[in-house]
This record gives sequence, C-alpha cells and structure tokens, in this order.
Amino acid sequence: MSTPTPVVIDTDPGIDDALAIVLALASPELDVRALTTVGGNTGLANTTENALRLLHLCGRDDIPVAAGADVPLVRRDSRADASTHGADGFGGVVLDPAPRAADPRGAVQLLVDVVEASAAPVTLIALGPLTNVAALVAARPDVAARLERLVLMGGGARVLGNMTPAAEFNIWFDPEAAARVVAAGVPITMVGLDVTHQALTAPGDWAGLRASGGRVARAVLGMVDYYTEYHRARLGIDSTAQHDSLAVAVAIRPDLVATRAVHVDVEYVGTLTRGMTVVDLDGVGGLPPTADVALEVDAAAFNALLTSRITELDGSLR
Repeated sequence: MSTPTPVVIDTDPGIDDALAIVLALASPELDVRALTTVGGNTGLANTTENALRLLHLCGRDDIPVAAGADVPLVRRDSRADASTHGADGFGGVVLDPAPRAADPRGAVQLLVDVVEASAAPVTLIALGPLTNVAALVAARPDVAARLERLVLMGGGARVLGNMTPAAEFNIWFDPEAAARVVAAGVPITMVGLDVTHQALTAPGDWAGLRASGGRVARAVLGMVDYYTEYHRARLGIDSTAQHDSLAVAVAIRPDLVATRAVHVDVEYVGTLTRGMTVVDLDGVGGLPPTADVALEVDAAAFNALLTSRITELDGSLR
C-alpha cells in the first residue's frame, strides 16, 4: 500500500460531517493529523465538543482538535442550521464525553504546526464554512501555499442552493471567506451540490452496519435515522445526500468524481445571490481556472465505499 496522505479536516459537526470524519478514520489511505472546528451547523462550542466526542467514540483521542472561528469574517446575520442536524448537531444522539479538552493553540496555529511538521504535503479537507481557511491564507500565506490541495464541500456549478435558491450553506454562511480562499491560488477541488445530490444513501444501504451492531454502528445509525426522517418530512424521500462524506471520499479516491478546471468566484455583495458560486463552465469570462469542480460522480462506488468502510471500522472496535 502507498503511504497514506496526511490530512487535516476543518469541520462543523453536523451529522454529515460526523459520517465524513468516521469515513476518514476508517480509511487507510488517509492519515488524519488534526481536526479544526468552525462555527456553522450548530455553533463553535458545540461543533468542537462534537468533534472531541466523535474521535473518542472511534478510539482516536490522539488526534488533536482545535477550535477556530465562531462567526464569519464580516457577516453577523449568518445562522446555524439546527433544523437539519438537530440542536446538538447529532440528531439527538448523545456520545460519551471525551477525556480531554480542545488544543489550546487554536485552529490556525494547529494548521500551521501540522503543515510545517509534515514531511509530505498536507491535504486540507474543508467540510464547513471557510472562515478558518481564509484566516490561514491571511495569516500565513506561505503555509497555505505548502498545502497539497484543498478539498472543499461547498457551492455548486449547475445546481444552486440548499440554504437559499442561489447558495449552498457552507458558502452562504461566510461568502467573504470563500471568495478569499478561491482567489488564494491554493489547488482546490470543489465538491458541490451537483455531485453531492447524487451521492445518496437509502435505509437499506446501511444493512451491514445494522448487523454489525457495535458502538460506532449505534451512534452512526442514530444519526442516519434522524437525517432520513428529516429528508422524509421535508422532501418526501428516504434517500439522503451525503455531502461531506463525498468530499472525504474524493480525498481517498479522486477517480470517484469527474472534474473540470474552471474559474470560480463567490458572490458576497448581491442581496439575492449572497454565497452563490459563480462557475464559468463555458469560459465566458476568459479568466484562468481557480478550482477543479466536480461535475459527475460514481454514486454506486461512493455508496459502497462509505457504508463498507464504516462497517469495517465498527467491527474492528468491538
């Protein structure tokens, strides 16, 4: 097996973040060096505690967790999304407390330390608003330039919004940060709603995990069931889009998605289009590419990867 890719996951757990983090921990292709947390789904104090508890559930108290930005760079009208994930972020699933607190260095300093200490370039996987990433770009552009790649879950090329008609939640929450990040020159793979809306799991896809029955299975299935009920009540469907897990899966297996290198910018001024990712698929503006944008996904292969890896991890911890 090739050497695992060192990664840091910037996250706001969140049900889909939780599944994505468990997938990363279950995948030998990735070496998770740290988690950094950002306010988004349920606020920074909660997302940080959720990250600590999730790592404890998976037996990975060795991975440092550092808290980052609780609010966007500029906005003060962004709001958490408790309707999707529940007030606690995990759909009412209560995990045991972790035997430690967050790292006192804070998110940006932890990112700097991990990148500078790594012999191999680090991939940063961003699953929430991009406030911490923008802060890294501003404070230490030299460190940001050493990243192998930024794989971000956010935005969309053809499909537009899930927070507003024009915007996906992570980009909408802090559009100024997103605009600075995509302009920073870091290699980016953007995993947006075009592909995550195809990366679905249905209740039957989790049969193997239900049969496994360990502590990870019980926690993950509680979250999955809550997420399924949310989609059933809101959209009348049982299938759930695994947004953040697909971004992690792309870091594991880039071939799961087909991408196109295009110019991407982010709207942060427009009243109706705040947070819209403006993706120039046809090269109308004549500007150089700023991101590789995922446009197609092998949904069946992704589904198999996600469910089988989490099932294997659950079995290994019993």
